[in-house]
Amino acid sequence: MITVQPDVFRLAQAFTISRGSRTEARVLTVRVTRNGVTGWGECVPYAHYGETMDSVSALISALPAGISRHDLQDALPAGAARNAVDCALWDLAAKQAGKRVWELAELPAPRPQITAYTLSLDTAENMRAAAAKNAFRPLLKIKLGTPDDMPRLEAVRAGAPRSRIIIDANEGWSADVYADLAPHLVAMGVALVEQPLPAGQDDMLAEMARPLPVCADESCHDRASMPALRGKYDVVNIKLDKTGGLTEALALKHQALAAGHGVMVGCMVGSSLAMAPATLLAQGVAYTDLDGPLLLAEDRDTPLHFDDRGVHPPEAALWG
Repeated sequence: MITVQPDVFRLAQAFTISRGSRTEARVLTVRVTRNGVTGWGECVPYAHYGETMDSVSALISALPAGISRHDLQDALPAGAARNAVDCALWDLAAKQAGKRVWELAELPAPRPQITAYTLSLDTAENMRAAAAKNAFRPLLKIKLGTPDDMPRLEAVRAGAPRSRIIIDANEGWSADVYADLAPHLVAMGVALVEQPLPAGQDDMLAEMARPLPVCADESCHDRASMPALRGKYDVVNIKLDKTGGLTEALALKHQALAAGHGVMVGCMVGSSLAMAPATLLAQGVAYTDLDGPLLLAEDRDTPLHFDDRGVHPPEAALWG
C-alpha cells in the first residue's frame, strides 16, 4: 500500500529568494507499507517546475501498490513524486533487511558534513545583522538575484568576515549583470556562485570568463541534463526533488564526478525526513547545503542532529 499526505512545517522566519517569500514548508509525506513494515519519504512540490501538491499527489496515488524501486525509475519522471516514493522504498528495504540504507547501497558509513546556512534575501542592513548572528558558521549561503546585490554582499561580508560565502542568484541575473559582478564577487572572497543566468538562457557562460566556480542548479536535474552543462558549469547542485530520488541522485553524482564536475548537494525547504537521504549523497562532496531543518520552527519527531561538525546522518528512527 502506498499513501500520501500533505504536511506543513512552520518556518522560524520568512524565507525569501528572488522569486518570492514563504513562511512555511509545505511537503508531501509518502508511506509504503508491505507485510506490516512501513518505509517513508518526503518531497517538496515546486511550482517553478510546474508541480503542485495535488498534481504530485495524483502521480503517487496512481502507482501500483507493489512497484519496485527499479520499475519506479521508468514509471515516473524525475521530480518530487518519484523522490518521495524512491526514498520510502529505500527506507522500507532497510527496515525489511534490518540494515542501514548505506549498507544496502554499498556506501561507506556516513559521517557529519559541514553544511551551508542560508541567509534569505532582505535589505542590506537586515542581511548584515543575519550574517553577524550566524558568523560562527563556517559556510554561509546568500540568496541574491537582483540588479542591486553588491550592497547586500558587502553587508554580509562585513557581518561575517571569516565565513566562506556561496551566492545563489536563482536565475536572477543577466549575462551583463553577472559579468559586471564577477570581479567584485572574487574580491569579496565568494567561493561559488549558483545559477547566475536562467536555465535555458545560460549559453553565454561558455563564452564568458569564469573567475570563480559556477554551479548549475536549475540547469541540472538528472543525468539527462549533463551534456548541456559541458563548458558552462564547474559544479552541479544535486537535489533529490530534482533527480527524483536517491537512486538517480547517486548515479548523477557518479557521472558528474567522472566528467570532472564538482558536486554540491542541496535541498528544498523541507523537514529532516527530506534531508536524511541526502546526507548519504553528501559524503565527500565539495559543498553540502542541507540546512532545511535549521530554517524550521518545527520538525519531525526524530530530527537530524546539527553541531559544529555539521549535519549528522539520520538515526534509524528517522529514516534509512
